[in-house]
Amino acid sequence: MKVSAAAVALAFALVLANFADQSHGALKEGFYKGKCNVNVEKIVSDIITPLVSQKPWITPALLRMQFHDCFVNGCDASILLDGGSSEKTAIPNRSVRGYDVIDLVKAAIEKSCPGVVSCADVIVMATRDAVAASKGGWYNVQTGRRDGLVSLANNVNLPGSSISVENSAAIFNSKGISTEDMVHLLGGHTVGVTHCSFIKNRLYNFNNTGSTDPTMQTALAVFLKLKCPQTSTVDNKIDLDQGGRSLVIVGEPTAEIVDNSFYKQIVIRKGVLGIDQALALNKLTKDTVNKVVISSNDYFLTKFHQAMVKLGAVEVLTGTKGEIRKSCRAINKS
Repeated sequence: MKVSAAAVALAFALVLANFADQSHGALKEGFYKGKCNVNVEKIVSDIITPLVSQKPWITPALLRMQFHDCFVNGCDASILLDGGSSEKTAIPNRSVRGYDVIDLVKAAIEKSCPGVVSCADVIVMATRDAVAASKGGWYNVQTGRRDGLVSLANNVNLPGSSISVENSAAIFNSKGISTEDMVHLLGGHTVGVTHCSFIKNRLYNFNNTGSTDPTMQTALAVFLKLKCPQTSTVDNKIDLDQGGRSLVIVGEPTAEIVDNSFYKQIVIRKGVLGIDQALALNKLTKDTVNKVVISSNDYFLTKFHQAMVKLGAVEVLTGTKGEIRKSCRAINKS
């Protein structure tokens, strides 16, 4: 009996599809469907959504946590591990918040579906739901990560707030994230705060000149100097998104909303951090910034969502690598 080439090709494709469907070596949307008798993502959403309405700081905290986790040994929840020399103890991570939020979500999942869902996936799902709760739109996330076994402060080497665009892009590119996606990820600065200690050099001694950074809008510099007096020992909080906070643009404050306001501020030189302002001026990134500014808010949200999914795929552990922790703060006992 003759078998057509088309039939052979179809049979081969079905075999490949069946193999791919059974493989757990890669991330995919809905990874936990059929592995628990509950909707894991709904458990996360039901906890995070009301929490964010009560505590808006959770959104920037979780965005920062995911970035800090994924950029050190990949998205493996190593930032969550306790220990005298764990990643938590590194200087850039000492101000990371939200660990108790992740603990709360993990405990609820373990109660309904023990030993199945990784802490690394909890971070990604919780961050997505926090973004959605901050008017940033809901997006599908891939799951299937496993948790890392190593967490060392010495491994933490994160880009700082005064890094150049070129050096920042090189770091992101080394993680498989394009320069364009870097610009969209830094749009996460549309929520959250920094502190005076991180911007005093821009206000009072930019590049050891004894002067203010000339790229900062004069009115903003005056406002920030009132908030951050040169000799003050109080490290006040400063919104990263200055939209709607008086001065040039007056309107609804947007520092607790995930939107494109951040980009509208940096193009009029109202960037608070050095790297943020540089995005609007550097030839590598300014076209991407301007595209966001002239486009709808939905355009930014789509690009932000796509970039967050890419961030969540950095150097992940899947298959049989790592483990599924029972507690996010400690590796499992053998």
